[in-house]
Amino acid sequence: MSRVGEIELATRVPSPPASSASEPSQTSSSSESSLPPTDRGRGAWSFLAAAFFVEAIVWGFPNAYGVFLDSYLKDPRFSSQSGATTLLPLVGTLSSGIIYCSGVVVNPISARYPQHRRKGMWLGSLMCFGSLFGASYARTVIDLVVLQGIMYAVGGAILYLACLSFLSEWFNSKRGLANGILFAGTAAGGLVLPLALPPLIARFGTSKALRILAITIGVLLVLLLPFVRGRLPQTRTRIRGPAPRGLRDWFKRREFWVFLTVNTLQAFAYFIPIVYLPTFARNLDLSQSNSALALAMLNGASVVGRLSIGYLSDKFNFWMLALATLLTASAATFVLWGVLSSSFAGLLAFGIAYGSVAGGWTSLWTGFVRPLARDDVTTSTSLYGYLLLSRGIGNIVSTPISARLYGGSNGTSHHHSQLTGFDVGDGRFRNMILYVGTCFASAALFVCCCRMGHG
Repeated sequence: MSRVGEIELATRVPSPPASSASEPSQTSSSSESSLPPTDRGRGAWSFLAAAFFVEAIVWGFPNAYGVFLDSYLKDPRFSSQSGATTLLPLVGTLSSGIIYCSGVVVNPISARYPQHRRKGMWLGSLMCFGSLFGASYARTVIDLVVLQGIMYAVGGAILYLACLSFLSEWFNSKRGLANGILFAGTAAGGLVLPLALPPLIARFGTSKALRILAITIGVLLVLLLPFVRGRLPQTRTRIRGPAPRGLRDWFKRREFWVFLTVNTLQAFAYFIPIVYLPTFARNLDLSQSNSALALAMLNGASVVGRLSIGYLSDKFNFWMLALATLLTASAATFVLWGVLSSSFAGLLAFGIAYGSVAGGWTSLWTGFVRPLARDDVTTSTSLYGYLLLSRGIGNIVSTPISARLYGGSNGTSHHHSQLTGFDVGDGRFRNMILYVGTCFASAALFVCCCRMGHG
């Protein structure tokens, strides 16, 4: 391991005392000055730009899976199979949920073997390409669950979490903004793919469209990964040392459990409209292009929401921002989706409002992590792992709940009786809308009660 790498890592991860006190002190300042600067410079911004597009690619498929779900539900090859109504929605949820939940497993390994992070990203890229390409030849619903739901998620998790760990090296004072930009990438993929996929599916069919998507993803990742690298020199030996600063104290801190609970409640609701919005639009008798446009507007608004909330998290009180987003998301669900979305214009209004506020939630994480982790990169990454885990649990558990609320009926809607969004599809979305709005309201109420009790 180079001397520069030893000194720089010593500032991030506690290590045993050196034999000489004067030599590390003199070398530390010179090694720090030899590294690229944080929060500015070509290295930081080129990394963030490349990471933005990697995130867009990784999360594009889970965020746009509603388009494939709509196609699968209309395809008798899959919809006629046993358990299709429950298992097909599970594909998109698994692909995102596993990415979220894997942080508590991948992050400690990444911290112990940081020199293998970039090698892992190439492996993750191969898995993302191979899973979608293989799914294009799938014959059963189980094939789709394994390939699109599980294998894609494992590859995507390796890519996503490596970008997240590198970001903590490149950004410090502007970390909230940087996180907002990175998380905006996850929504950007959901903006582009819902617009690009319907014409491909209409022209080539679902299988060929998946092959085209897989090849495109593979080529783009090959071009982007050379720019996704860390700021710190990488060791060639396994890092040994104490646990990250404050790690054993997390579970004793009240605010950690409060936010973990709120984060989980928010996840119980957030992913359901993303999965079911195209199906909801189809029950409005909208064209497939308009159906995809509604989902694209939701994801596009999420880009703006994540950038805005990420910037605000560097400036304003974290808990007030959390409460405001939860209350606004609940109101948008009940009023815009439940009452006004019986028309295409109302559905677009809901997508924009929902994406702007609910979609920006993950950009708030920086405001929560910063006072606990301070400047420790390993602690920050570990905290993100637990937040990702709780979000993934809510994501996965919400799928069977929403499938049961939806009821699995594929009957024809009666457009003349759809006075409100609650009436769409003969009322089959009513309980789903009430559930989503109530989850957001419950999370907001939990924040109020805990903060008042704390005060």
